[in-house]
Amino acid sequence: MRLLGIVLGITLLAGLAFGGADSSFDPDQNIWTLSNGWIRASFQLTPEGFFRTQQISDLQSGDQWTASPNSPTSPVLLQTDSDLFDAQTHYFLVAEYAQSINPGGIRQFIMLQDVQRRARITLILELFNDHPVLHYSLKYQNLTAATSHITWINMAPWTFDDLGKRYTAFRVNQWSVVAKPADFEPLQSLLDIGGAGVAVDSGADGEQCGWLALRDSEERGLFTGWEFDGRTKTTVRQDGSNGYVEFSSTVLDLNHPVDPSGELQLPNAFIGLFHGDWDEAGYRTQRFAESVLAKPAPDAKSFPYVSWDSWAYQDQIDEQTLRRSAEIAADLGVQLFVVDMGWALGIGDWHADPAKFPSGLDALSDYVHSLGMKFGLHFALAEADASSPVLQANPDWTATDSSQYFGAEPLCLSNLPTQAWLIQEGIRVIDEYHVDWILQDGQNMVKQCTKTTHTHDPADSNYANSVQGINAVVSAIQQARPDVNWENCEDGGNMMTFNMVKSYVTSITNDASGSLASRQAVYGATYPFPPRYAERYMPESDGLTDYATHSYRFGGPWVLMTRLADLLADQVAFLKSEVQNYKNQRTDISAGKVFHILAPGADATDVIQSYNASTDTAIAVVTRAASAGPSYVFRPKGLQEQQRYTVWFEVAPDVYSQTGAQLMANGFRVLLPTPYSSEVVHIEAQQ
Repeated sequence: MRLLGIVLGITLLAGLAFGGADSSFDPDQNIWTLSNGWIRASFQLTPEGFFRTQQISDLQSGDQWTASPNSPTSPVLLQTDSDLFDAQTHYFLVAEYAQSINPGGIRQFIMLQDVQRRARITLILELFNDHPVLHYSLKYQNLTAATSHITWINMAPWTFDDLGKRYTAFRVNQWSVVAKPADFEPLQSLLDIGGAGVAVDSGADGEQCGWLALRDSEERGLFTGWEFDGRTKTTVRQDGSNGYVEFSSTVLDLNHPVDPSGELQLPNAFIGLFHGDWDEAGYRTQRFAESVLAKPAPDAKSFPYVSWDSWAYQDQIDEQTLRRSAEIAADLGVQLFVVDMGWALGIGDWHADPAKFPSGLDALSDYVHSLGMKFGLHFALAEADASSPVLQANPDWTATDSSQYFGAEPLCLSNLPTQAWLIQEGIRVIDEYHVDWILQDGQNMVKQCTKTTHTHDPADSNYANSVQGINAVVSAIQQARPDVNWENCEDGGNMMTFNMVKSYVTSITNDASGSLASRQAVYGATYPFPPRYAERYMPESDGLTDYATHSYRFGGPWVLMTRLADLLADQVAFLKSEVQNYKNQRTDISAGKVFHILAPGADATDVIQSYNASTDTAIAVVTRAASAGPSYVFRPKGLQEQQRYTVWFEVAPDVYSQTGAQLMANGFRVLLPTPYSSEVVHIEAQQ
């Protein structure tokens, strides 16, 4: 069998190139080299049978990340029961081959079998044209006669020679409804050369976004992200005495059963290269996520949307109020009209309340459509009131999770009967109420459940309720109704992962917590995620001022939560103008590189900028909270040095004309005359 595997591997592929991406195999040395002209990665099955990483290189900057001789590393790192598969495991090659993939790239398969014939592991490596990112995953097949349990995997299995340098780690908090570290705060930590790790606690109900970046004192950088919505712990550490830096990312409380001859595809992840600052790390991550991972945006020319959400009325909504709100929203230029919580008979009883909608919720939806807007509904799919018919009939369908959502009980979505009912309900709601958009809400979307009466392994709740729970439910409904777009909201941006972007076209961040929190959310979230994944709810308490509306200019969809029927004529006119301004600039912001210039604070001036290379334009939002300074000298970034630009403002009448070099070196004064004032700066290339 060993000889057959080696012969098969050699005959299938000696080297294939697809467009810019290339994968070559040296059968004499058992070395695989993947390259796309930007990144090159090499791996070897050594003569001793160890499968190991050799090197990952940045072909444009010349940066090289070489495996440490003191700590050999392998992209295969997992444990089943008492069996560990790592850089010290002996394998033989069963097969290897490559195939072209979209959008423009190559996928390399390397099938290994350990010499004890316990498992067959397929490593899947992907490179895409124009991205300095290696995308990868593992498939495990159980070759034993008994059920095995995968109890540990490493989704960031990378160890590199530290070259004697010092390293700084960078990560970003996500949203939390309880007292945890500041929402979307960027965090930098100099690594301790003694080996203490810097940790990222990510996933649903975690503390940080599912992303981690690292750079040394010479600005050589790496970033990594993992595509899993459940709880993970990721660390990076430096062992200076042994000369290496080491990443590790594990799924918590993993105990996934695999039957004899059964297979399991493990979560995807990626590692990328950058040279420069954290904005460069974010930009490379965002471009990759948008091009390869993310759910396609509904319409590149009209998305991110301006939408209206009924939460201004809490759950005290009715047909008459919503019809009048829809008329005003359409006049303002709103594109998406969302009916938030309160439309149904109860959480988990997903039938429209006939007392609130005597003509039927479908009639309201049809009216919204007749006004030229899309229609959305709030759907807390992982929750149900104890009094709801589904829990009255099936009380065991609840999870053992302690979270509560407006008094509702948590459902276990990886329990197959619960899952089947919920998928059917989701499809019915979409069809019956003519829904274009789902606002998915709830508390902790990956429930904890240790019940032995459910179809999942009671010790595998984190993995099961992620992959076989929320992911499976959303995927099934989306496959059945592919034209409906979904918005992620876990009581705010509390599931900011790179698996989330694959299922949702946007994600809420600050959850109606006001102007400052909105800017803080965008500032942090737009390091790892494209701007469209920084959606903001603007509550009525913000008022209608330049300061308030400018606080929502930068980022993803802008959601108004205002009692529209209460607005005065001049307020309607102002808001209509601001909506149009947002629409005029949203695509340039979404397509640009984000520069994080000054972080928001209660007593500070903050600045965030986007530069769009294709149009050679920049937009910056400069906001003064309670700070004392009446102006700010703004030095934009990313401009073409020799190009001449026109600078103009939305509030001040001033206009400047200077070269990119002059603007970036000397800057210009932005007037912020009073506390809680703001300005939107436009920089446009002259023809």
